[in-house]
Amino acid sequence: MIRINLLPHRELKRKARQRQIAFLAGLVSFLAITAVWGFYTMLAGEIAYQAGRNQYLNEQIAILDKEIAEIREIKTRTQELLARKQVVETLQHSRSEVVYLLDQLVRLLPDGVYFQSIKQMDHDISLVGYAQSNAWVSMLMRNLESSPQFESPLLIEIKAITANNTRQNEFNMKVKLKPHIQ
Repeated sequence: MIRINLLPHRELKRKARQRQIAFLAGLVSFLAITAVWGFYTMLAGEIAYQAGRNQYLNEQIAILDKEIAEIREIKTRTQELLARKQVVETLQHSRSEVVYLLDQLVRLLPDGVYFQSIKQMDHDISLVGYAQSNAWVSMLMRNLESSPQFESPLLIEIKAITANNTRQNEFNMKVKLKPHIQ
């Protein structure tokens, strides 16, 4: 029988297979590294693109914040100006009321009564004065009650005093202004 030594042939096939496996392993490794590098590059590009968009949005937000602050300042100024305008309109409207108020008080004042002071706080008027008798004070209160401009006269204090050798009654009263219908 003939003996054939197949060992070198098997050895050659094994070395060829090992080279082929090494080449395929190198190729797969290269392709895997290339895929990972490509994926990393794509993600880095997306992250950089999103960071740029975020930066742009932050810049626009800062611009809008400044505009909002300006709008708030303008609204505050507008409210201040409207408040000033309202005060001016109120003063304009009420400038003749003081004259009318004093005129009405003089018209309602009986002969034996005179005022020492008149003070107004909103719709409340405080009257301090002197009268020759209590009857004159009560007549003043009736006149104030029947007036279309005044309401609720309230006598706080009345006391008898002697001034310049004459007997007089000093009184303190409060009366309310009726609200005007505009």
